[in-house]
Amino acid sequence: MVAVADTWGAQHSLFWLRGERPAEPIAFDPDTKVWNVYGHAETLRILNDPATFSSAVQRKIPIDGRLNEGNLLRMDGVPHAKLRKIVSRVFTPKVVAGLEPRIAKVTAELLDGVAGRDRFDLIEELAYPLPVIVIAELLGVPAEDRPLFKQWVDLMFLGRDKIFIEADENEGGEKVVMDGAEEVLRYIAEHVAERRSRPHDDLLGKLVEAEVDGERLTDAEVVNFGFVLLLTGHITTTMLLGNAVLCLDTFPEWQDRARADRTTIPAVIEESLRMMPPFAAVSRLTNEDVELGGRHVPANELLMVWLAAANRDEHAFPQPDTFDPTRDPNNHLSFGRGVHFCMGAPLARLEGRIALDILLDRFPRLRTDPQEGPTFKTIPIMTGIDKLPLLIGSDD
Repeated sequence: MVAVADTWGAQHSLFWLRGERPAEPIAFDPDTKVWNVYGHAETLRILNDPATFSSAVQRKIPIDGRLNEGNLLRMDGVPHAKLRKIVSRVFTPKVVAGLEPRIAKVTAELLDGVAGRDRFDLIEELAYPLPVIVIAELLGVPAEDRPLFKQWVDLMFLGRDKIFIEADENEGGEKVVMDGAEEVLRYIAEHVAERRSRPHDDLLGKLVEAEVDGERLTDAEVVNFGFVLLLTGHITTTMLLGNAVLCLDTFPEWQDRARADRTTIPAVIEESLRMMPPFAAVSRLTNEDVELGGRHVPANELLMVWLAAANRDEHAFPQPDTFDPTRDPNNHLSFGRGVHFCMGAPLARLEGRIALDILLDRFPRLRTDPQEGPTFKTIPIMTGIDKLPLLIGSDD
């Protein structure tokens, strides 16, 4: 079973964010018994070859089985394709595009709440509540419950400076479930059960009714998809928006350009995603022996695939530490690739674009408060901000 060294978080802090480079595209860590993959070419190969590099890491990491059935993040092959096909018929581009007026309205209402102030915390006032409200309404759960969602998420990631936890074989090798996850699963299961007895015209209701080749999703599959969408959906957008605003403050010439020409906002978002991907790493398991980055990796080995490092690989991105929204192409891997490409990416991009546009409309200058500064997340697999106090007046 995979173990973890006490110093894992310190050893694998996101050093590439400080302009440092891994010596090799792939390296084995004898303390954690994990292969760390840093190169862009190697990462792209892994993401595009699920037959060799499996997402079903629960075969080696002790994850509670209740979090696996219907979890697209941990499935491969035919079961993954079937579930994704069902979900994609419900969570369509048309559905996402149709959310634009609601996203704009919620953004405006949230920013109305800070009117008249000279500073506010972007994460607390906008970047967190906006995607939670949108996702909750889309699923059909009360947006007023968002304080509960935050409480559960905070519990799940509290102290997660270590990614892999060794199962205690003396206690039967119990599977690990993150604190807070049980509450989320129970909460969504109650809403799914209600839709089984009384149809609703929301995403959970449509998932309950959806079928492919005469097969419908099980309750557990619907619950786990709702779990993934509710949590990763809002976390991704929260970090995306905070990171993009921080980039615009760090590179004020681009804030000026985006303010003058709003068509540049999508490119600003893509470059901020490259430099600061919300999820810095994904995990994979080798199904067979493989040669990767000049190293022989045996079967059944765990890989940590560092998207954040791949996005800074100088072989794929000239001057990788330069914030340059004019990059073309910008082949960042922040939302993955292949069959596991993030289904929520279009929604996260839409929310980010709309929110940035309205922020630039509302405030003459977005500047981090120098007296306080941003508070960054300490979780190694996340690149984001917990607090971003902004001064929103002019430069004068």
